Amino acid sequence: QLKLVESGGGLVQPGESLRLSCIVAGGTVDHHDIGWFRQAPGKEREGVACVSRNGIDTKYVGSVNTRFIITRDNYRGTVLLQMTALQPEDTAVYYCAAAESHAAITCAPSDYGYWGQGTQVTVSS
Repeated sequence: QLKLVESGGGLVQPGESLRLSCIVAGGTVDHHDIGWFRQAPGKEREGVACVSRNGIDTKYVGSVNTRFIITRDNYRGTVLLQMTALQPEDTAVYYCAAAESHAAITCAPSDYGYWGQGTQVTVSS
């Protein structure tokens, strides 16, 4: 059974950066697509950035593709989300999730079956 643990969240000012880390353990990491998702208060959980099992294919959702970068290291079992130019609308709980690998990378929450507990990101002046 895969276990995912997120870290790196916190309180930052608009325009600043954060790097989130996800440690994936308990299974064959390189058989799974990994994604970052977020949920703001009163909103549905949404995809942010996802990466294929081999790290080659990525998918970004919405406006984050010019500000966020997702990378993975299967040897270390880690997936990083580097976030720059953060804005108040990026405030949310950020989750790391894993899915059995798909033919094409997907970043829909319903396609992911293994979830971490989340880490809070707050962007405020």
